[in-house]
Amino acid sequence: MFNQELEVTLQKATADQLKPKPDQNNLGFGQFFTDHMFTMRWNRRQGWHEATIEPYRTFAMDPAAMVFHYGQAIFEGMKAYRGKDDQIFLFRPQDNFDRMNQSALRMCMPRFPQDRVLQALRAMVYLDQEWVPKTPGATLYIRPTMIATEPALGLRPAEEYLLYIICCPVGAYYSGGFSPTKIYVEDSFARSVPGGVGNAKTAGNYAASLKAQDLAHDKGYTQVLWLDAVEHKYVEEVGTSNIFFLIDGEVITPPLEGSILPGITRDSVLQLAHDWGYPVRERRIAIDEVIAAGKNGSLQESFGTGTAAVISPVGEFCYREELVQINGGVAGSLSKRLYDELQAIQFGEREDPHKWRVRVG
Repeated sequence: MFNQELEVTLQKATADQLKPKPDQNNLGFGQFFTDHMFTMRWNRRQGWHEATIEPYRTFAMDPAAMVFHYGQAIFEGMKAYRGKDDQIFLFRPQDNFDRMNQSALRMCMPRFPQDRVLQALRAMVYLDQEWVPKTPGATLYIRPTMIATEPALGLRPAEEYLLYIICCPVGAYYSGGFSPTKIYVEDSFARSVPGGVGNAKTAGNYAASLKAQDLAHDKGYTQVLWLDAVEHKYVEEVGTSNIFFLIDGEVITPPLEGSILPGITRDSVLQLAHDWGYPVRERRIAIDEVIAAGKNGSLQESFGTGTAAVISPVGEFCYREELVQINGGVAGSLSKRLYDELQAIQFGEREDPHKWRVRVG
């Protein structure tokens, strides 16, 4: 239920609530949080209400809050970018909120009014604009989240929810250079199953990935390449990102068939590659085909796509203890071109023909 009279109230942080700004050359990821947050509540009687931009604070949660017991939790990841003349931009925020509402439907949670929440987000980022880093490549990471807060036990959709947005300044992802990652192909654990929630950005998906990720790290690999859960044969995602391959000049990525998250960066890459004249195919691709292409040299590049890294080139796959190096272990020209183009659009340095950029303020 959408409350058409929903208004966002503002409670500005007082001087004693303002936080010291961190060193912009040592931000890391997810360590420092801005002065304000956005919160909004839902229940079956009132719909969405109490929409507020307020000072950043902790929550008091009932131990019986249903999110703790039945996992109704979804979130998004997006960024704000400081461009020339200190203009601040968001990148495709409407698409992030649309995906969040799709996740809500899958998890039996209420949809929210996207336009109102986007308006509130822009106001909050503008209010905390001094937190948007000025260091090249650094950004303000934005985390919208919705959780079930009704205090009750019993497996059913909750009747009370909290939607909130917090922000944190993050350093440049490639501060040490645009370096390829080493990927371990996981053929035992599965990230998602057909008919499951792989296409929803729900917290449980990430918890389920931790074991395989830890094992890959122990073997010296950065991320896990996930295969399908039925045959352990077809490529799905890499870590928390979508995966792409450039094979014989053709850009290939697995199709969205319910077990893969529909990435915003993924969609942007498909559009740019098409604009540049590359043959683009969304099709099932077996790991055996990838390995064979790596061995015969037709696998020219591979890269992951996502909000955090934008483009993450892959330099090596390990599958059943067999190593396959890609492009001599260095980033390919398409990966670099995509990264440069997307960053230039996001920071307002190039034209934005697809109207992806949204100005704050």
